[in-house]
Amino acid sequence: MRSLVGLAAVVTAASLYLYCLSLYLPAGPRRRPQPGPEAGDVEGRESEQSSVTSDGFGRLKFPSDLEELRELAELLQFYKTEHTGYVLLLFCSAYLYKQSFAIPGSSFLNILAGAIFGPYEGLLLACVLTTVGSTMCFLLSQSFGKRYIVNFFPDKVSMLQKKVEDNRDCLFFFLLFLRFFPMTPNWFLNMSAPIVNIPITFFFCSVFIGLLPYNFICVQTGVMLSEVSSLDDLFSWERLLQLLAIACVALVPSALIRRFSQKRLKLGVQPQNGVDTDRKSQ
Repeated sequence: MRSLVGLAAVVTAASLYLYCLSLYLPAGPRRRPQPGPEAGDVEGRESEQSSVTSDGFGRLKFPSDLEELRELAELLQFYKTEHTGYVLLLFCSAYLYKQSFAIPGSSFLNILAGAIFGPYEGLLLACVLTTVGSTMCFLLSQSFGKRYIVNFFPDKVSMLQKKVEDNRDCLFFFLLFLRFFPMTPNWFLNMSAPIVNIPITFFFCSVFIGLLPYNFICVQTGVMLSEVSSLDDLFSWERLLQLLAIACVALVPSALIRRFSQKRLKLGVQPQNGVDTDRKSQ
């Protein structure tokens, strides 16, 4: 009971912090009105500008589809011109909130990172926030959730424990394999890692390296979405070559880990179809 109260207190405090951060949205930057033939045009543009600023708080929410993602990206890009520090703090806080409490939807935030911060800063930010947020989830589970996770997922925890013990001599590469070819969801691995005695240093480094290809694809997708204005742009030769390069970069580390796993790791499960390959000798 004490662990539930502690977890509820942490969730409540984090939620209040995020709410207050979004509540005190600074005034948006003012665009200079373009010269028009009539004064009414200028007034109309100023009215539109003020409506964007006043409606900013109402549009600050976690995106659930690509349309909401595009609207949020446009809003944050607009504020970033004069309030870079605020946008960075808001984005980092929202990302860590999602990762720490295992809330689905991190892919949308990775895409948003690419759209707002660009390919290099966005990728670095996504990797760091994914790693820190997953580690915070690890620590929350270690402090408050061990007993409940074992009670709710006894079979999954038991299976993961067995695989960890079988691969204890190459545990780091086994963790990398689980990130590249997830036999169990990332959120479950984050919460169950302290239960199966995975060292936090191995956990931290494996998240940063293992999710790098996934974060890279999402961030590059966000960069492309921010630059594309029509379907013709999306299917241009330049964009298709970019997609091919992204796929190649993401597949290289996966292929290396897969090759290593066939020689060293004791998996007992084929990640492509999930069929158990353990066989007792006849």
